[in-house]
Amino acid sequence: MGRTVLRADAAVFVIDRGNGSGLAGFSEAGTRSVADGCTSSPVGYVEAWYVDPDARKVGHGRGLLQAGEDWARSRGYSEMASDALIDNVISHESHRRSGYVEVDRVVTFRKPLK
Repeated sequence: MGRTVLRADAAVFVIDRGNGSGLAGFSEAGTRSVADGCTSSPVGYVEAWYVDPDARKVGHGRGLLQAGEDWARSRGYSEMASDALIDNVISHESHRRSGYVEVDRVVTFRKPLK
């Protein structure tokens, strides 16, 4: 199976279960020109991060973050940023345990235009 990354400034990392039953998780690291709380530009950004519930709490999530951070360092970035939905407390705690510091909270609004 081939590897496809749609962005030239991004990389995808996966956790393979190793038993032919598929993946246990993935992450995507990308580049952003700015990110809340960061002082450098550009910065690495955790665009996506997921680990199946049955594969959590054994280091897979942290390994996926580390792979993205290593990728960002290899591009010369000095900071990594991320986000999570406001009610995703599991992600908040996982970020904190991995050394990330909360810098902001945002409430997003939408209005349909008719």
